[in-house]
Amino acid sequence: MKLILFLLFIPLCFSARAQDIAVLLKEADNFERQIKETEALDKYKQVLETDHTNIKALVKAAELNASIGGRLVEKSSKKLYFETAAAYAKKALDADPNNADANYVMGMTAGKMTDTESENKKIVAFVKDAKIYNEKALSINPKHAKATYSIGKWHYEMVNLSGIKKMAVKLFYGGLPNGDLDSAISYFEKCRVLDPYFAINYLDLAKAYRDNHRPSQAIEILNKLVKLPTRTGDDAAIKAEGAKMLNDIQ
Repeated sequence: MKLILFLLFIPLCFSARAQDIAVLLKEADNFERQIKETEALDKYKQVLETDHTNIKALVKAAELNASIGGRLVEKSSKKLYFETAAAYAKKALDADPNNADANYVMGMTAGKMTDTESENKKIVAFVKDAKIYNEKALSINPKHAKATYSIGKWHYEMVNLSGIKKMAVKLFYGGLPNGDLDSAISYFEKCRVLDPYFAINYLDLAKAYRDNHRPSQAIEILNKLVKLPTRTGDDAAIKAEGAKMLNDIQ
């Protein structure tokens, strides 16, 4: 009789656990919609205390750490957030190597790490990983908007590498990789179709059009950008930069 009760109790525990996780994920999503990143991150951490391989919580924790860190000025603090983001991304990939979101977030955090890394070999490794993992994400899900944007960003940055990054990439690649503005624009435009509210994609698309001597297209994109709803903690600053860029071009 005790064994029967025990066996009946097990699925009830799993059901309650699943319900708790679902509630926490919903609460985290609500905080994100309210642009309360710290509160959302805390909820995702609570999910991971119960289910340390929850892909959504790991990916979101990586994205939020990268976003928060990206707005910091002090380099060591920024790097700490980026390293934390990369650690969550690695856990997501370990949990499911064939998950598109996990591969995207590995590529995204690798790209972020190039902004704070000073060792040449590591910079080049991050540059390579940013492309490799996002390409893997697209091979799994060709309609993954953020991975599509990230590949566009990779192409754009290869054209616009500056200072230490350019020296490192030239040295260890034996030259610059084949990034070009037309490819960047193609990926950014595809991302715009896949996610018409992804603000940073509009800003970088406008920059690519501007640098490609196509000001009318840049102005069109910027006019759309400044009218987008504010959905993330980064969007207000992105739209403000877009408004300034629009004023400078016109």
